Amino acid sequence: MKPIRDIELSGDVDDLVREMSLSGGFTAKKFAVGVDILERMNREECTCFLSFPACVIATGTRGVIKEILKRKLADVVITTTGTLDHDLARIWQDYYNGSFTVDDRELHKKGINRLGNIFIPNESYGIILEEKLQPIIEDIYSQKKDLPTYELVWEIGRRLEKEEKKESSIVYWSWKNQIPVFIPGIMDGAVGSQLWFFWQKHRDLEIDLFQDEQKLSDIVFESKKTGALIIGGGISKHHTLWWNQFKEGLDYAVYVTTAQEFDGSLSGARIREGISWGKVKEGADHVTIEGDATLILPFMLSALLRRLE
Repeated sequence: MKPIRDIELSGDVDDLVREMSLSGGFTAKKFAVGVDILERMNREECTCFLSFPACVIATGTRGVIKEILKRKLADVVITTTGTLDHDLARIWQDYYNGSFTVDDRELHKKGINRLGNIFIPNESYGIILEEKLQPIIEDIYSQKKDLPTYELVWEIGRRLEKEEKKESSIVYWSWKNQIPVFIPGIMDGAVGSQLWFFWQKHRDLEIDLFQDEQKLSDIVFESKKTGALIIGGGISKHHTLWWNQFKEGLDYAVYVTTAQEFDGSLSGARIREGISWGKVKEGADHVTIEGDATLILPFMLSALLRRLE
Protein backbone atom coordinates (compact mmCIF):
# COMPACT_ATOMS: atom_id res chain seq x y z
CA MET A 1 0.00 0.00 0.00
CA LYS A 2 1.11 3.55 -0.73
CA PRO A 3 0.87 6.02 2.16
CA ILE A 4 -1.34 9.11 1.87
CA ARG A 5 0.71 12.15 0.96
CA ASP A 6 -0.29 15.75 1.55
CA ILE A 7 -0.70 17.90 -1.56
CA GLU A 8 2.06 20.42 -2.09
CA LEU A 9 1.00 23.55 -3.95
CA SER A 10 3.96 24.03 -6.25
CA GLY A 11 4.72 23.54 -9.94
CA ASP A 12 2.26 23.49 -12.85
CA VAL A 13 -1.12 21.83 -13.37
CA ASP A 14 0.35 18.42 -14.16
CA ASP A 15 2.47 18.53 -11.01
CA LEU A 16 -0.71 19.20 -9.04
CA VAL A 17 -2.50 16.29 -10.73
CA ARG A 18 0.36 13.97 -9.77
CA GLU A 19 0.08 15.23 -6.20
CA MET A 20 -3.63 14.42 -6.30
CA SER A 21 -2.90 10.84 -7.31
CA LEU A 22 -1.06 10.35 -4.00
CA SER A 23 -3.53 12.32 -1.87
CA GLY A 24 -5.92 9.42 -1.42
CA GLY A 25 -9.25 11.21 -1.44
CA PHE A 26 -11.72 11.53 -2.86
CA THR A 27 -12.66 12.82 -6.31
CA ALA A 28 -9.12 14.23 -6.56
CA LYS A 29 -7.80 10.67 -6.75
CA LYS A 30 -10.29 9.77 -9.49
CA PHE A 31 -9.41 12.92 -11.39
CA ALA A 32 -5.71 11.96 -11.40
CA VAL A 33 -6.54 8.41 -12.51
CA GLY A 34 -8.59 9.89 -15.35
CA VAL A 35 -5.62 11.90 -16.64
CA ASP A 36 -3.43 8.77 -16.47
CA ILE A 37 -5.95 6.81 -18.56
CA LEU A 38 -6.23 9.58 -21.15
CA GLU A 39 -2.44 9.65 -21.43
CA ARG A 40 -2.31 5.90 -22.09
CA MET A 41 -5.10 6.19 -24.67
CA ASN A 42 -3.15 8.83 -26.58
CA ARG A 43 0.22 7.07 -26.39
CA GLU A 44 -0.97 3.66 -27.53
CA GLU A 45 -2.44 2.48 -30.82
CA CYS A 46 -5.96 3.31 -29.76
CA THR A 47 -8.96 4.90 -31.47
CA CYS A 48 -10.11 7.68 -29.15
CA PHE A 49 -13.83 8.48 -28.89
CA LEU A 50 -15.10 11.75 -27.42
CA SER A 51 -18.75 12.17 -26.48
CA PHE A 52 -20.42 15.14 -24.81
CA PRO A 53 -23.79 16.94 -24.58
CA ALA A 54 -24.45 20.34 -26.16
CA CYS A 55 -24.77 22.33 -22.93
CA VAL A 56 -21.01 22.63 -22.40
CA ILE A 57 -20.63 24.23 -25.85
CA ALA A 58 -22.69 27.19 -24.65
CA THR A 59 -19.93 27.82 -22.09
CA GLY A 60 -16.23 28.60 -22.38
CA THR A 61 -15.55 24.86 -22.16
CA ARG A 62 -16.21 24.93 -25.90
CA GLY A 63 -12.61 26.12 -26.16
CA VAL A 64 -11.37 22.93 -24.47
CA ILE A 65 -13.40 20.69 -26.82
CA LYS A 66 -12.15 22.72 -29.78
CA GLU A 67 -8.57 22.22 -28.65
CA ILE A 68 -9.07 18.44 -28.51
CA LEU A 69 -10.10 18.44 -32.17
CA LYS A 70 -7.49 20.98 -33.22
CA ARG A 71 -4.70 18.89 -31.67
CA LYS A 72 -6.21 15.63 -32.99
CA LEU A 73 -6.57 14.11 -29.52
CA ALA A 74 -9.86 12.50 -30.59
CA ASP A 75 -10.48 10.31 -33.61
CA VAL A 76 -14.27 10.16 -33.35
CA VAL A 77 -16.85 12.53 -31.84
CA ILE A 78 -20.42 11.62 -30.91
CA THR A 79 -22.64 14.45 -29.71
CA THR A 80 -26.06 16.09 -30.02
CA THR A 81 -27.48 18.61 -32.49
CA GLY A 82 -27.27 21.37 -29.90
CA THR A 83 -23.49 21.19 -30.22
CA LEU A 84 -23.84 22.41 -33.81
CA ASP A 85 -26.39 25.02 -32.68
CA HIS A 86 -24.18 26.60 -30.03
CA ASP A 87 -20.89 26.18 -31.86
CA LEU A 88 -22.15 27.84 -35.05
CA ALA A 89 -24.21 30.53 -33.32
CA ARG A 90 -21.18 31.65 -31.31
CA ILE A 91 -19.17 32.19 -34.49
CA TRP A 92 -21.63 34.92 -35.45
CA GLN A 93 -23.03 36.23 -32.14
CA ASP A 94 -22.10 36.37 -28.47
CA TYR A 95 -23.59 34.48 -25.54
CA TYR A 96 -23.50 36.19 -22.14
CA ASN A 97 -22.70 35.53 -18.49
CA GLY A 98 -25.91 35.28 -16.53
CA SER A 99 -27.26 33.79 -13.29
CA PHE A 100 -29.11 30.71 -12.08
CA THR A 101 -31.19 32.90 -9.78
CA VAL A 102 -33.16 35.19 -12.08
CA ASP A 103 -36.80 35.74 -12.95
CA ASP A 104 -37.26 33.61 -16.09
CA ARG A 105 -40.53 35.37 -16.89
CA GLU A 106 -38.67 38.67 -17.18
CA LEU A 107 -36.04 37.04 -19.40
CA HIS A 108 -38.77 35.71 -21.69
CA LYS A 109 -40.29 39.17 -22.02
CA LYS A 110 -36.86 40.50 -23.05
CA GLY A 111 -36.26 37.73 -25.60
CA ILE A 112 -33.45 36.11 -23.62
CA ASN A 113 -33.14 32.34 -23.22
CA ARG A 114 -31.41 30.94 -20.12
CA LEU A 115 -29.17 27.86 -20.23
CA GLY A 116 -28.14 27.40 -16.60
CA ASN A 117 -26.28 30.62 -15.86
CA ILE A 118 -25.73 31.47 -19.54
CA PHE A 119 -27.94 34.09 -21.22
CA ILE A 120 -28.69 33.60 -24.93
CA PRO A 121 -30.67 36.39 -26.69
CA ASN A 122 -32.98 35.30 -29.51
CA GLU A 123 -30.80 37.14 -32.01
CA SER A 124 -27.82 35.05 -30.85
CA TYR A 125 -29.56 31.73 -31.48
CA GLY A 126 -32.56 30.92 -33.67
CA ILE A 127 -32.57 34.15 -35.64
CA ILE A 128 -28.87 34.12 -36.58
CA LEU A 129 -28.88 30.38 -37.29
CA GLU A 130 -31.73 30.69 -39.76
CA GLU A 131 -30.09 33.67 -41.45
CA LYS A 132 -26.72 31.96 -41.84
CA LEU A 133 -27.62 28.29 -42.28
CA GLN A 134 -30.22 28.43 -45.03
CA PRO A 135 -27.70 29.69 -47.64
CA ILE A 136 -25.17 27.08 -46.44
CA ILE A 137 -27.70 24.25 -46.70
CA GLU A 138 -28.70 25.52 -50.17
CA ASP A 139 -25.07 25.43 -51.29
CA ILE A 140 -24.53 21.93 -49.88
CA TYR A 141 -27.75 20.74 -51.55
CA SER A 142 -26.59 22.05 -54.93
CA GLN A 143 -23.63 19.65 -54.75
CA LYS A 144 -24.92 16.71 -52.74
CA LYS A 145 -28.46 15.72 -51.78
CA ASP A 146 -27.81 12.58 -49.75
CA LEU A 147 -25.28 12.66 -46.91
CA PRO A 148 -24.69 11.28 -43.40
CA THR A 149 -24.40 13.59 -40.41
CA TYR A 150 -20.60 13.44 -40.26
CA GLU A 151 -20.38 14.62 -43.88
CA LEU A 152 -22.98 17.32 -43.19
CA VAL A 153 -20.76 18.62 -40.39
CA TRP A 154 -17.72 18.59 -42.68
CA GLU A 155 -19.61 20.40 -45.44
CA ILE A 156 -20.71 23.12 -43.02
CA GLY A 157 -17.17 23.34 -41.63
CA ARG A 158 -15.70 23.73 -45.12
CA ARG A 159 -17.97 26.72 -45.69
CA LEU A 160 -16.68 28.46 -42.56
CA GLU A 161 -13.24 29.03 -44.10
CA LYS A 162 -13.84 32.75 -44.64
CA GLU A 163 -15.37 33.38 -41.20
CA GLU A 164 -13.31 35.58 -38.89
CA LYS A 165 -13.93 33.37 -35.85
CA LYS A 166 -13.64 30.03 -37.66
CA GLU A 167 -10.75 28.77 -35.52
CA SER A 168 -12.93 28.95 -32.41
CA SER A 169 -15.29 26.42 -33.98
CA ILE A 170 -15.55 22.69 -33.31
CA VAL A 171 -17.31 22.24 -36.64
CA TYR A 172 -14.45 23.95 -38.46
CA TRP A 173 -11.73 21.79 -36.87
CA SER A 174 -13.78 18.65 -37.48
CA TRP A 175 -13.62 19.43 -41.20
CA LYS A 176 -10.05 20.74 -41.15
CA ASN A 177 -8.70 17.59 -39.49
CA GLN A 178 -11.28 15.21 -41.00
CA ILE A 179 -12.48 14.03 -37.61
CA PRO A 180 -15.99 12.56 -38.03
CA VAL A 181 -18.68 14.05 -35.77
CA PHE A 182 -21.72 11.77 -35.51
CA ILE A 183 -25.10 13.14 -34.43
CA PRO A 184 -27.57 10.25 -34.02
CA GLY A 185 -30.38 12.61 -32.97
CA ILE A 186 -29.83 15.16 -35.74
CA MET A 187 -33.41 16.54 -35.78
CA ASP A 188 -33.40 17.45 -32.09
CA GLY A 189 -32.12 21.02 -32.29
CA ALA A 190 -32.06 24.27 -34.26
CA VAL A 191 -29.85 22.88 -37.03
CA GLY A 192 -32.26 19.96 -37.39
CA SER A 193 -35.16 22.39 -37.66
CA GLN A 194 -33.34 24.37 -40.35
CA LEU A 195 -32.84 21.15 -42.31
CA TRP A 196 -36.54 20.40 -41.94
CA PHE A 197 -37.51 23.90 -43.09
CA PHE A 198 -35.31 23.48 -46.16
CA TRP A 199 -36.80 20.03 -46.84
CA GLN A 200 -40.26 21.55 -47.19
CA LYS A 201 -39.31 22.73 -50.68
CA HIS A 202 -36.56 20.21 -51.42
CA ARG A 203 -38.02 16.78 -50.69
CA ASP A 204 -35.06 14.95 -52.26
CA LEU A 205 -32.69 16.12 -49.49
CA GLU A 206 -31.78 13.10 -47.35
CA ILE A 207 -29.78 12.87 -44.13
CA ASP A 208 -28.72 9.21 -44.17
CA LEU A 209 -28.18 7.80 -40.69
CA PHE A 210 -27.43 4.37 -42.13
CA GLN A 211 -24.22 5.79 -43.62
CA ASP A 212 -23.30 7.09 -40.16
CA GLU A 213 -23.77 3.66 -38.66
CA GLN A 214 -21.72 2.00 -41.39
CA LYS A 215 -18.88 4.46 -40.81
CA LEU A 216 -19.00 3.81 -37.06
CA SER A 217 -18.98 0.07 -37.70
CA ASP A 218 -15.92 0.38 -39.94
CA ILE A 219 -14.09 2.50 -37.35
CA VAL A 220 -14.82 0.15 -34.46
CA PHE A 221 -13.95 -3.09 -36.23
CA GLU A 222 -10.78 -1.69 -37.79
CA SER A 223 -9.49 -0.51 -34.40
CA LYS A 224 -6.94 -2.51 -32.44
CA LYS A 225 -8.10 -0.83 -29.22
CA THR A 226 -10.73 1.79 -28.42
CA GLY A 227 -11.00 4.29 -25.60
CA ALA A 228 -13.48 7.02 -24.72
CA LEU A 229 -13.66 10.29 -22.84
CA ILE A 230 -17.37 10.53 -22.08
CA ILE A 231 -18.80 13.80 -20.77
CA GLY A 232 -22.32 13.51 -19.41
CA GLY A 233 -24.91 10.98 -20.49
CA GLY A 234 -27.80 10.74 -22.90
CA ILE A 235 -27.67 9.63 -26.51
CA SER A 236 -24.01 10.63 -26.98
CA LYS A 237 -22.81 8.39 -24.18
CA HIS A 238 -25.09 5.53 -25.17
CA HIS A 239 -24.13 5.57 -28.85
CA THR A 240 -20.45 5.51 -27.91
CA LEU A 241 -20.93 2.49 -25.64
CA TRP A 242 -23.39 0.82 -28.00
CA TRP A 243 -21.02 0.58 -30.94
CA ASN A 244 -18.06 -0.51 -28.84
CA GLN A 245 -19.96 -3.50 -27.44
CA PHE A 246 -19.67 -5.14 -30.88
CA LYS A 247 -15.90 -5.39 -30.48
CA GLU A 248 -16.20 -6.75 -26.92
CA GLY A 249 -16.13 -3.33 -25.28
CA LEU A 250 -13.95 -0.29 -24.68
CA ASP A 251 -10.37 -0.85 -23.55
CA TYR A 252 -10.26 2.55 -21.81
CA ALA A 253 -13.01 4.79 -20.45
CA VAL A 254 -13.10 8.06 -18.52
CA TYR A 255 -16.58 9.24 -17.57
CA VAL A 256 -17.39 12.67 -16.08
CA THR A 257 -20.91 13.06 -14.71
CA THR A 258 -23.02 14.97 -12.20
CA ALA A 259 -25.89 12.41 -12.38
CA GLN A 260 -26.88 10.06 -9.58
CA GLU A 261 -26.72 6.29 -9.92
CA PHE A 262 -29.73 5.38 -7.81
CA ASP A 263 -32.40 6.31 -10.40
CA GLY A 264 -31.22 3.72 -12.92
CA SER A 265 -30.61 6.28 -15.65
CA LEU A 266 -27.94 5.92 -18.32
CA SER A 267 -26.49 9.29 -17.30
CA GLY A 268 -26.16 8.12 -13.70
CA ALA A 269 -24.77 4.69 -14.58
CA ARG A 270 -21.12 4.35 -13.65
CA ILE A 271 -18.75 2.92 -16.21
CA ARG A 272 -18.55 -0.34 -14.27
CA GLU A 273 -22.23 -0.98 -15.14
CA GLY A 274 -21.25 -1.04 -18.83
CA ILE A 275 -19.05 -4.08 -18.14
CA SER A 276 -22.16 -6.18 -17.49
CA TRP A 277 -23.45 -5.28 -20.96
CA GLY A 278 -20.16 -5.99 -22.69
CA LYS A 279 -19.80 -2.31 -23.58
CA VAL A 280 -16.62 -2.02 -21.51
CA LYS A 281 -14.10 -4.85 -21.27
CA GLU A 282 -13.75 -6.67 -17.95
CA GLY A 283 -10.06 -5.73 -17.83
CA ALA A 284 -10.50 -2.17 -19.08
CA ASP A 285 -8.83 0.82 -17.47
CA HIS A 286 -11.79 2.95 -16.42
CA VAL A 287 -12.90 5.58 -13.94
CA THR A 288 -16.04 7.59 -13.25
CA ILE A 289 -15.37 11.12 -12.02
CA GLU A 290 -18.26 12.80 -10.23
CA GLY A 291 -18.21 16.50 -10.99
CA ASP A 292 -18.98 19.35 -13.37
CA ALA A 293 -17.18 19.03 -16.70
CA THR A 294 -16.86 22.83 -17.00
CA LEU A 295 -14.59 22.66 -13.96
CA ILE A 296 -12.87 19.33 -14.58
CA LEU A 297 -12.09 19.39 -18.32
CA PRO A 298 -9.89 22.52 -18.45
CA PHE A 299 -7.55 21.14 -15.77
CA MET A 300 -7.64 17.62 -17.16
CA LEU A 301 -6.68 18.72 -20.68
CA SER A 302 -4.05 21.15 -19.43
CA ALA A 303 -2.33 18.32 -17.55
CA LEU A 304 -2.69 15.93 -20.48
CA LEU A 305 -1.21 18.42 -22.96
CA ARG A 306 1.75 19.03 -20.66
CA ARG A 307 2.48 15.29 -20.56
CA LEU A 308 2.09 14.78 -24.31
CA GLU A 309 4.32 17.75 -25.07
